[in-house]
Amino acid sequence: MKFTRRRRVPAQAAPVEEAPAAPETAPEPAPEPEPEPAAEYVFPGSAAYWEGRYASGGNSGDGSRGTNAEFKAEVLNKFVAEQGIESVIEFGCGDGEQLSLAEYPRYLGFDVSPTQLRRTMERYAEDPTKSFALYDGDSYSDPAGFVTADMAMSLDVIYHLIEDHVYDLHLKHVFGAARRHVVLFTGDASDPSLAGEFAPHVRIRPVLKDVEERYPEWRLRERIPNPRPWREFGAEGSIADFFIYERAED
Repeated sequence: MKFTRRRRVPAQAAPVEEAPAAPETAPEPAPEPEPEPAAEYVFPGSAAYWEGRYASGGNSGDGSRGTNAEFKAEVLNKFVAEQGIESVIEFGCGDGEQLSLAEYPRYLGFDVSPTQLRRTMERYAEDPTKSFALYDGDSYSDPAGFVTADMAMSLDVIYHLIEDHVYDLHLKHVFGAARRHVVLFTGDASDPSLAGEFAPHVRIRPVLKDVEERYPEWRLRERIPNPRPWREFGAEGSIADFFIYERAED
């Protein structure tokens, strides 16, 4: 018997299925840059603060306007009339708004802001009873007593004096310019309602204590509370009271 050799047909490999293509993914967004920390506010100093404020169109504040200004004018005008005061020196006349309500026979106003002082001088240029001068505590010295008046005053200024040496000179010059009376309108650190933090241009000082220790020849004649304390009236009120001094021997 003859056998026929059968050819062996190789088995066909099963088709290989291709793995599905990975879905395309969007590239990850680049991380956003970290925001730069806000620059810490650096107080420029009392004189520079007020010059900048006035130069940018600001004014002396709410204390020199409206009901607050009327209260101060009422107290001051009455005191000037009752005491027969003929001359007044003010350290910190500002924009002259408070002065518009004043009834002083003669007046000299100092201020640290050249910009505002020029405006105030122009405002009262036709008033022969009012004089003005630029004030720089570090460049002011009057031991001979040429710059004096019956009454010297500082209204809404002391609690804006942040630097110790500026505050010290201010008190020295105010009391040095007064022949009979000193009037301060300011807050005092002994008032518990004034404890806590305020704006960078506000610092409550122990004025009563400092005056008693530094100027024993002066005594507190009267303290007149503000009828609109800021704790009750907020921005429409004031942190200041009147402190009226007279010479101890009077």
